[in-house]
Amino acid sequence: MIHHNIITLTDVSLITCMVQRNIADKVIKAAQEVGAQGATIHFAHGIGVHELLGVLSVAVDVEKEVINILVADGEVDRVFEAMFLAGKLDTPGMGYIYVTKLEKAATYIHPDILSDLGVQQ
Repeated sequence: MIHHNIITLTDVSLITCMVQRNIADKVIKAAQEVGAQGATIHFAHGIGVHELLGVLSVAVDVEKEVINILVADGEVDRVFEAMFLAGKLDTPGMGYIYVTKLEKAATYIHPDILSDLGVQQ
């Protein structure tokens, strides 16, 4: 049996941000400028929001982009704020953002980084 040494991260959170189509690139760039390392984008279709905002005469595109970014807990506030501002989420119908605290996460971590952190391999 092969033994795998899985390094798990326990001080990480997932920032999820839903924005209008063609806005995700700007939001991700803002997140990277304050320290985020990468992002995952996928597309979604909203239901119900356009009827609610239609009453206010605000046209809302139901096609959305969903951004997921994994960040260290110490970076959450900085990245969250940058994404919120870049996505103009204080404007009706532009989207929303939330943070989920993760119990643990795992991925490949370069041996040099592990060595710098004093982690035995």
